[in-house]
Amino acid sequence: MTQIKAVRSWAISFLNLALLWSAATFVPLFAQESHADHAAPAKLVRDVRKATRQFLDVNNAGPAGYGPAFGCVSGPDHGAMGIHYVNGTLVGDGQIKLEYPEALIYEPVGNARRLVGVEYIVDAATWLAANNNVPPSLDGQDFQFVGAPNRFGLDPFFELHVWAWRDNPQGAFVDWNNAVTCEL
Repeated sequence: MTQIKAVRSWAISFLNLALLWSAATFVPLFAQESHADHAAPAKLVRDVRKATRQFLDVNNAGPAGYGPAFGCVSGPDHGAMGIHYVNGTLVGDGQIKLEYPEALIYEPVGNARRLVGVEYIVDAATWLAANNNVPPSLDGQDFQFVGAPNRFGLDPFFELHVWAWRDNPQGAFVDWNNAVTCEL
């Protein structure tokens, strides 16, 4: 009986590893292209705008559990993402809810902050274990897999950016937005 449990445990671990490897190999290659070409992002963008309207004023982010993390994220040739205000409780809950993005993304404008988008984030192992190894999606938009090690020092996770408050010339669900800047 113990030998059967060991084999079953090994098989499950192997399948999880194979799934993560396939996601890490294929999802990043095609995810941004599919997001940029998606024919109907308007509904999800509208729904995110409705859910996050209260956060147009950055002063509402703190009382809702969001705080700035990572500084202003920019790239030399990608544009920027902006300043992520992350809600650690939501990041750790293992769930994806449209109404509760794990991160709000603000662009610095002088001493002010302008809401430009949101990011949904979920721990890969937690999500896959609870969802029969099916990667997450939100209203038909597939999340991207980010393996470890990564620049955030996090375990592998899935993420989806939604540029609900600032148009992105590359697409509403692409990570980087050339229309966003970190320059004050």
